[in-house]
Amino acid sequence: MEVIYAYIRRMKAEGKAIILISHQMDAIFALSERLIVLNFGVLIADGPPDAVKNDPAVIEAYLGKDEEDAA
Repeated sequence: MEVIYAYIRRMKAEGKAIILISHQMDAIFALSERLIVLNFGVLIADGPPDAVKNDPAVIEAYLGKDEEDAA
């Protein structure tokens, strides 16, 4: 995977855009400037990684809650 991530970083440095579809959330947050998140084909978030990561709809659909938060 690191080869793919290096390629994505190189394309980004050259000013090129890449559409990446993945459930590897850590990599997506690290590699992206903008995220568009779909849940069963419905747009639930669009924006920079920090905003999307903290969006309640994204947390519910993909990230889940920490055990501590659930208590």
